[in-house]
Amino acid sequence: MPLALLALAVSAFGIGTTEFVMMGLLPNVAGDLDTSVPTAGYLVSAYAIGVVVGAPLLTALGSRIPRKRMLVLLMALFTVGNLASALAPNFGLLIAGRVLAGLPHGAFFGVGAVVASRLVSEDRRARAVATMFLGLTIANIVGVPVATLLGQNLGWRATFLVVSAIGVVAMAALARLVPQVSPEQHGGLRQELGALRDRQVILGLLTAVFGFAGVFAVYSYLASMMTEVTGFGESTVTLVLALFGMGMTLGALIAGPLTDRALRPTLYGSLAALAVTLVAFDFTVHVKWAALVSVVVLGAVGFMTTTPLQMLVMNKAQ
Repeated sequence: MPLALLALAVSAFGIGTTEFVMMGLLPNVAGDLDTSVPTAGYLVSAYAIGVVVGAPLLTALGSRIPRKRMLVLLMALFTVGNLASALAPNFGLLIAGRVLAGLPHGAFFGVGAVVASRLVSEDRRARAVATMFLGLTIANIVGVPVATLLGQNLGWRATFLVVSAIGVVAMAALARLVPQVSPEQHGGLRQELGALRDRQVILGLLTAVFGFAGVFAVYSYLASMMTEVTGFGESTVTLVLALFGMGMTLGALIAGPLTDRALRPTLYGSLAALAVTLVAFDFTVHVKWAALVSVVVLGAVGFMTTTPLQMLVMNKAQ
């Protein structure tokens, strides 16, 4: 695999850390800013709003910018958003910082997936995209647990300062390792939105929305469920988050080769397994060993849908 994929994976590591670490820090942020955990949960939604708004807007605005420069600019915006979150003096400005940090998320993975697929031969495109996403899954094994532990001991602001530093490292890696890739000729926002006329693109996007709604409904409050429902201590939260990351990594490793061989069967099978896992989680969350197994399985089957969905939308939107 080309070294440029390493730079993309490092960037995905930073994005994955800031996206998922908030779930483990919700109790800490709520306590520090004198609000409730459910209210602090809006910080997860704020990041998601940034993703939804930023994905089509920034992709369209950067459609004529060379891909390498676009990736660096997106990571710069990501870094600024996390720095703003770290320095936010109140809950409202922290919400704004989270929105800002989420803006480049979708555009980065969209542009990054295109770049990754153009670095390898046709029959290895899904594996290249999955390699980039490995950075995001490894973030859940290492980045999120360590960042959560850091936030619990030094304060949640320290977590976002560290993520900002990761963003700087990612920018340097992108500038050094990613080759120059010319953008395809697009007509801006109208052209980007024009892809939505394809029913397969709409279906892929809706599948991503509703498929991952269940995953994030569980993961957003995983720390609270593990401590208040399952009965684990707060110190166990980092282990639980790492187990989820291990499942995600396993799912990504499996999904890449399977998607190259059979895209739709991989997608259908992973979605069916995800539905079964989410139903079972309502029962297993009350038993400690079963809850831990379910966390791993949820991460695996949930993330197995990412690569085939990404490839499906890419293939149909071109």
